[in-house]
Amino acid sequence: MKPDNLRQLGTERSDERFRDLDRWPARRIVDTMNREDAGVVRAVRRQLPQIAQAVEMIVERLACGGRLIYVGAGTSGRLGVLDASECPPTFGVSPARVRGLIAGGRRAVTRSVEGAEDDAGAGTRDLQKLRLCERDVLVGIAASGRTPYVLGAMRSARTACAGRIALVNTLPSPIAALAEV
Repeated sequence: MKPDNLRQLGTERSDERFRDLDRWPARRIVDTMNREDAGVVRAVRRQLPQIAQAVEMIVERLACGGRLIYVGAGTSGRLGVLDASECPPTFGVSPARVRGLIAGGRRAVTRSVEGAEDDAGAGTRDLQKLRLCERDVLVGIAASGRTPYVLGAMRSARTACAGRIALVNTLPSPIAALAEV
């Protein structure tokens, strides 16, 4: 999708229902947030078969000595880094076994690094530094399903015969097309 078509994606548009949100009373805002959150549960329920497949792939690859690597840009990347950082204390795995990569590097975890998400080559290079192999599994995270940094990483994972999981909000999408799950 060309950059000028980004606004056509649901993840990039404002919802007209919330246009005057900043003028609403606090109670209306929190009631609306709570009601909208129920939609998340329904959306996840529809994806349970794919989520189970992803979990099975991750467990299989980790059992063979592989690694779980999250890759994303902006908020998506930060969520991947956060999940990767929680796995060692929660599950007792080595930090080397669960990694999070974010476009723009470590600095991008706490600050916006504008334009980093548009560098597919950086996604490829960052993944190549990890020397991915067929025992590893990559989770590419991008709400739009088309972030170039994540696309570069997904292509690199495919070349390495690593497992590939897409975590996207937009289907069909280029990132989902590169994924096995």
